[in-house]
Amino acid sequence: MNKKVGAFGEEVSEKFLINKGYKILHTNYKTKIGEIDIIARKDNVICYIEVKTRRSSKFGMPCEAVNNKKQKVYRMVASQHVKHYVNKFIDFRFDVIEVVLKNRKCYIRHLENAF
Repeated sequence: MNKKVGAFGEEVSEKFLINKGYKILHTNYKTKIGEIDIIARKDNVICYIEVKTRRSSKFGMPCEAVNNKKQKVYRMVASQHVKHYVNKFIDFRFDVIEVVLKNRKCYIRHLENAF
């Protein structure tokens, strides 16, 4: 997948989350270990969100690309984020947003507590 498609998917996902009442805290949050696409907050929950964008579902759904290795990296990066930015007890979860671009349409599916 090229970077333009991925960036488009992340941009669409941010707007989608804002429309659902989320506050975007960080985008493309990077550490030496890895990167989290979107960190958002809704109510008292911080959501660490992986965005997967595809031009079709021909090779499976985008969420299927979030394998155990990717989940492990997300957990480690989220742990660093909590240490640096979260100063009180708060719940958190790991979500995946799938964006499928098909026939000039954009389909979005938000999987809460995906892993």
